[in-house]
Amino acid sequence: MRNASQRTGGQLVVDSLLAHGVDTVFCVPGESYLAVLDALKDVEDRIKVVVCRHEASAGHMAEAYGKLTGRPGICFVTRGPGATHASVAVHTARQDSTPMILFIGQVERDIMDREGFQEVDFRAMFAPLAKRATQVDAVHRIPEYMSRAFHTAVNGRAGPVVIAMPEDTLTDQCDAIETLSYQHADAAPTGRALEKLQSLIEGAERPLLVLGGGGWNQRACDDIRRFAEAFNLPVAVTFRRQDLFDNHHRLYCGVLGLGTSPALLERVRASDLIVAVGDRLSEAATDAYQLLDLLAPTRRLVHVHPDPNELGRVYQATLPINADVGSFSSAAAGLAAAKPTDNAWTSALRAEYEQLTTPPACDAALDISAIVASLNEALPSGAIITNGAGAYAAFVHRYFQYRTYSTQLAPSSGTMGYGVPAAIAAKLVHPDRAAVCFAGDGCFLMSSQELATAVRYRLPVVFIVINNESYGSIRMHQNRRYPGRGFATDLSNPDFVAYAKSFGANGELISTTDEFAPALDRALASDLPTVLELRLGIDAMLAQSPRRR
Repeated sequence: MRNASQRTGGQLVVDSLLAHGVDTVFCVPGESYLAVLDALKDVEDRIKVVVCRHEASAGHMAEAYGKLTGRPGICFVTRGPGATHASVAVHTARQDSTPMILFIGQVERDIMDREGFQEVDFRAMFAPLAKRATQVDAVHRIPEYMSRAFHTAVNGRAGPVVIAMPEDTLTDQCDAIETLSYQHADAAPTGRALEKLQSLIEGAERPLLVLGGGGWNQRACDDIRRFAEAFNLPVAVTFRRQDLFDNHHRLYCGVLGLGTSPALLERVRASDLIVAVGDRLSEAATDAYQLLDLLAPTRRLVHVHPDPNELGRVYQATLPINADVGSFSSAAAGLAAAKPTDNAWTSALRAEYEQLTTPPACDAALDISAIVASLNEALPSGAIITNGAGAYAAFVHRYFQYRTYSTQLAPSSGTMGYGVPAAIAAKLVHPDRAAVCFAGDGCFLMSSQELATAVRYRLPVVFIVINNESYGSIRMHQNRRYPGRGFATDLSNPDFVAYAKSFGANGELISTTDEFAPALDRALASDLPTVLELRLGIDAMLAQSPRRR
């Protein structure tokens, strides 16, 4: 029986969520954390609980929430199958440096280490995936573990934290414990580092500013733009970070990621100074670690990152700066350039980008490049675009131009099934902004059950499904490595229009390019989610692919 003067573990968890400013929780319910659900019912006017249809989707909604807000996205799942389903979202958050906390209900303490029903050692399981994986075994320590989880998720290189909670820990009682909200600890560049940075830029003939990683916000993006403008620096972004710099700006020159244009790769190789801010310079950003040959004495690297462990991890920087992107951008924006970069260098990079993003002529009835390009005119600048992984994503990355921060939600880990839950989270966080999900047929059906979630919460997300009846990206690689031997990549699909309507959503089939614009207008005007199915054979889609250019 509950002691009225004390709090259960479940109540302490919810008390801590409130203390740390949590307003939204994503979950798939489970009997292992019923005490938390019971406590959440008492505060349903303060914390919105979004019930999902699959734990991977719940996790990806929390991850998308973390990207959009800069605050830890919160996800609750049950033990065993629930946790293993959610693990893909933890991997996404880790590679994307997104603040997130996954809470897992666990078996009772007195039956542990017997491989009980759905028992897993979550500390061992998530150790290589999460920034921290732990278990709280004493009710009075719940606020301590919660505080550490929030601080760990947001500070340094942001990332996911996993906390397992034994069922009996959540039903145990103790006195109420007050807790303070987490704080972000800034890491800032030194004056000496800024002086050397300015000297390096002004001594370079072909500098390039590269932006990526996590921890950004609108102010940081505005500050880094002022810094780039002061020094006339051309700006490239890393894989799926295109919203960090206005793509219409004269200094923006493209993406370093999968399918980078050969022209941009050559410009990077010709550069004599790379200033990389926020990104850890991963495989995707560096052309499989071949792009930045630091043995070349004519090229120098300034590497700015909030985690000192990332500095020197792969590349030796001429100037490593341990600073979060906000503190660095603010300080860099205050620098005055005595010698801006030669305009011929920046103009050449911009011209090559503009040429690359002009859709080629296409006589196909359904021109995906033209459809994506038309969205630049049709959607307001604050529209949020989401996608998962597949050959279809190359069209979005090449032809859609992002104008403001927090408008691109896409996993740098290449996770399929991400776009649908991310778009739902986007509409929950920003109900006043359009949310458009791009998905291939394979990607869509990995999380399409969340149409039920979108309908339940009346979230008018637009889902654009490119149906090529194939795992298109894998088929593309097969065609390159094993010509004429496509195998195990064909798909059989439902009627996506009928499928959408079965959930209570809208659905339309788009057969020609001209049909798309009016269908999009109807979808954006609706108060229900809408699926727009674009049917295009795999051979036709790969023939149109931007990766062929």
